[in-house]
Amino acid sequence: MNGDNPRSTARIMGHPIHPMLVPFPITLFIAALATDAAFVIDGSALWARASLWLVGAGIVTALLAALFGLADFLGDARVRALSDARMHMIGNLLAVAIEAVNLVLRLGDERAAGGAGIILSAVAVAILGFTGWKGGELVFRHGVGVASRGAGGQR
Repeated sequence: MNGDNPRSTARIMGHPIHPMLVPFPITLFIAALATDAAFVIDGSALWARASLWLVGAGIVTALLAALFGLADFLGDARVRALSDARMHMIGNLLAVAIEAVNLVLRLGDERAAGGAGIILSAVAVAILGFTGWKGGELVFRHGVGVASRGAGGQR
């Protein structure tokens, strides 16, 4: 290569799609943890139902973000070679798998929001903190998806 940064394969008008989508599942999963905590505090079924919907929506948006992240991972060998990229991907898949278990538990028992649900939500959010850090490393340390000088980038 000619010194360009590792590129994002899935783009719209030169802008990477994956980082446009990741705020949705992150926000939804954090909100589910918050509504789980609200359920623990006041026991209202409203909070348990909110958590159920937030976890479900988080999974759907995470899978959408994952498709574009996978395209970026597979689209440039330099990205695949980065251990930060592998840790980011594996950690995010683990968080979504945990949330999938979380969703299944909640479908069978609304009260799961106050037991296993809040624990699984907290573990998933903790993992997202780590994978978010690794995503930041990919962009800010390794320049993944950052337009290079002379390649249409305006820095």
